[in-house]
Formats: sequence, C-alpha cells, structure tokens
Amino acid sequence: MREKDMLKATLRSEKTDRLAGGLAAIGLSPNAWTLISLVPALAGLAALVMHQLALGLAMFALSAFIDIVDGTVARVTNQVSDKGAYIDGVVDRYVELMLYLGLLIYIGRGEFLGLPNEAWIVLLIFGGLMTSFVRAYADHRGIVKDPGELKRMGGLLERLERLMLLYFGMFLGLFDIQWLMAVIALTALLANATALQRIRFALRAKS
Repeated sequence: MREKDMLKATLRSEKTDRLAGGLAAIGLSPNAWTLISLVPALAGLAALVMHQLALGLAMFALSAFIDIVDGTVARVTNQVSDKGAYIDGVVDRYVELMLYLGLLIYIGRGEFLGLPNEAWIVLLIFGGLMTSFVRAYADHRGIVKDPGELKRMGGLLERLERLMLLYFGMFLGLFDIQWLMAVIALTALLANATALQRIRFALRAKS
C-alpha cells in the first residue's frame, strides 16, 4: 500500500500478522477494511460533538487500529495495490479531518498562549495538509522523483505520529482541557515545521 510511517512499520509484529490473518479469513478485502475505518471515526466525531471525550478517543483509536489492520491484511494476503494505496490515503485524510473538526467543536471558544483556540486548530489542519502536499507536489513537479528520496522527506512529525500525539493529548484532556490544548498547539507547530523541512529538502534536491 502507500508509504507508511516508520512508527507504523514498528507496530507490525508477528502477533499483528496473526490477527490480520484471522481477520482476512472473514473474507473482507483490504479496501473494505479501509472503508470500515470511517465508521468509528464518524462515531468519534459524534462523541466529540456531544462533548464525550473518552468515547471520542476510544472511537478514533479504533479507527487507527483498523487503519493498521487494512495494510497488514493486504500484505499477508498478497493484495497490495496502487488502487488500495490511493483509497487508503484518501480515507486517512477524511478520518484526520473528522478528528480536527471534532476537536474544534469540543474545545469551543477560548485562548491558549494568546491565540484563539480556533486558530490553533486551523494551524493544525494547515500543517497536516501541507506535510502531505509538499511531498506529493514535489513528486508531481519532478523535483523529487526517486522513491527512496521521497521517503527521506519524512521530517519531525508524519501522520501517524501526529495522530498518536493528539490521542495522547485527548487522554490528558480527560483530566484538564488545558493539557489537550497544549498538545494541540505543540502538534500544530511540529506539523508546520515538518512541512518546512520537506520544502527545504525538495529545494535542495532540485539544486
């Protein structure tokens, strides 16, 4: 499937493969598992809208688990394909957007470090989008074409690390919403820093 983060590769294990093998016996295709990950994400969004942070965290964590399973099922059943990678990447973005929208509604109005809460969410969304866009556009324009070089564009905080950091922030938010805001702000800054890292890498590659 599509390029996965180093952290996702680390999460793969014999136990994960055995679990995926068992799930593959159900008969669902990897693409079906990918689409199924939207269901708990939608439930997570609904939970955050209703200000149920614990339930929202549990649902988004389940969606992330299914996201790992779909790739593993594809690998153990030899169904890896570019089409599957495309569907996986598109669904990933929808899940991420639902998380951001849910967090925006959950945290409500207020300020953190002198900026409105909404501004931090906008920065988070922009950083997440630009991190993916910079790599894809560098490939599209032929600035960085070699697959190995594209993978080296990683940076500080790729998608899985970004989401895991936010999930950790949601856990801390169960005790104090200010901790959640602190993690959102940190993630927003690191996401934008990652995009700048990739821009720098692409421009150096061209020269």
